[in-house]
Amino acid sequence: MTVKRCRPKKLNSISFGRPPTAKNPTVSLSSKATRTLIRSYHQYHKERTRALADGDGDLICELDRRIEANGGLQSYQLASKKGQSKERGGDSSKVLVDWLNVALRQLKSAGLKLRVLEVGALSTENACSMTDGMNVTRIDLHSQERGILQQDFMERPLPSGDADMFHLISLSLVLNYVPGSAARGEMLRRTTKFLTPIAPLTEPQIKEFLPCLFLVLPAACVLNSRYFTEDRLSEMMSSFGYRMIKRKLTKKLVFYLCEHSANFELKGCAFGKINLNPGRRRNNFTITLKPSQLGR
Repeated sequence: MTVKRCRPKKLNSISFGRPPTAKNPTVSLSSKATRTLIRSYHQYHKERTRALADGDGDLICELDRRIEANGGLQSYQLASKKGQSKERGGDSSKVLVDWLNVALRQLKSAGLKLRVLEVGALSTENACSMTDGMNVTRIDLHSQERGILQQDFMERPLPSGDADMFHLISLSLVLNYVPGSAARGEMLRRTTKFLTPIAPLTEPQIKEFLPCLFLVLPAACVLNSRYFTEDRLSEMMSSFGYRMIKRKLTKKLVFYLCEHSANFELKGCAFGKINLNPGRRRNNFTITLKPSQLGR
């Protein structure tokens, strides 16, 4: 009898970086259970990404079984929603709204709104979605509710005109889930193709903030990695025409607001994987970029 083997699909988009979705997600989670589920999902996800890169089909199948037994992507998304809920104080977009508070008031007085693209959206009721001055387009690989378009950002059609572009893009806890360091660099580069300045206004605060990228990462990605640091991130972002203008560090997360120069031409530099912080207890997170990825 022939045994059917589970074989990984070819890595064509970031959607393959996420394991299968379970059919029966957990309905209710305590704070402790939420943290445990998220930690275990993160660990399984890292192991699966390594196994995918190694072409280890047996290990991928085993990890998929573990992930599905643990509730799969839907349970993880439920845990993430609870972690970001108002009662848990975990909505990262509150930081963004606070940072843009002055600009949003001025835009409102001018009768304008920010066009925002939220990549990896989990809720239609987070702070940016509930702010009058923001017109939010939400996308996610696996939409969990109406108002969130099921779409891979890397496969989103490029803008055909200004109406398809945005004043702000949010990548909150998204980049760290993209499988492969080069794919993460490509995602950052691709954001520049969707940004456009807002209509010219005289207020200096608006000019300072727009267009921009809101980037949130686990703090360990830039503070405890062998291959990546904040200086490295800043250098890479500069090569895309970004300038970091806001930063906030918490116990677990680091938040950045990066202004983009609309007239910037991408530089043909490369960022490889190099050991910047040797140490046994450091992680292996990094972002790399090939010169061929830098063309418009």
